[in-house]
Amino acid sequence: METYFNIRYELDRACALQAIDDRVRQGKAGYVCVADGVILDRVNRDAVYRQVVDGAMFSICDSSYVPLYLRWIYGRRYEQYCGSQIFIDIIKSRKYRMIFMGTSQNILDGLKANLTKMNPDVVGMTFYELPFCTVDEFDYQAIAKMVSDDNADIVWVALGAPKQEIFMSRLLPYMRRGVMIAVGAAFKFYSGVNVNRAPRWMVEHHLEFVHRIISEPRKQLRRCAGIVASLPKLLIGEWLRKQRRLKERMA
Repeated sequence: METYFNIRYELDRACALQAIDDRVRQGKAGYVCVADGVILDRVNRDAVYRQVVDGAMFSICDSSYVPLYLRWIYGRRYEQYCGSQIFIDIIKSRKYRMIFMGTSQNILDGLKANLTKMNPDVVGMTFYELPFCTVDEFDYQAIAKMVSDDNADIVWVALGAPKQEIFMSRLLPYMRRGVMIAVGAAFKFYSGVNVNRAPRWMVEHHLEFVHRIISEPRKQLRRCAGIVASLPKLLIGEWLRKQRRLKERMA
């Protein structure tokens, strides 16, 4: 794991999956953040939210731009590992019992139908529509009991950032075991209901944000404005951290 832009990333896919598997096998609880540009921006603006993300086992890199920034600053090559990809990787592995939490019932129904085609075990798993409320209003103790009674290994949470990360941090103290992973729009992507991910060529050319803006202009333009506004400070800050590290090694 490495810390960049004040986020503790696991940038190796195999290591991320192994760490999740190890935590499940140990019978311990934890959560994983899927850090896209929205989380990157918020972590560096909100000290309380940074503590939430710091409380995770680690974050995977959902942003296609962070690997570019790291290449510019450090000359290191990393790859994006987005939420929708880790979601499908774990679904297809057929290694775990899972619970799917969040979003609306029609999306959950579509998701279950589509995931069952990839992993027939999914048909017997729980798809739970979380109530529409603030993070202060969830009955975390009851939700944790449901997870415990289900004996789930993986708990997928789709509430959107920053709500889903705060939800996981507040649920964790009540959890006996199981790894929670926040996957944002992945439920919608694979439900076949109303949102599709950008075409592969757009993803490969770092243009997925354009597809999202077209799909949800008001929401995504607001998010992009915040990210763009904070970017110069983030890049300069990381470059300065690199210089400090070099000086410390030379001292």
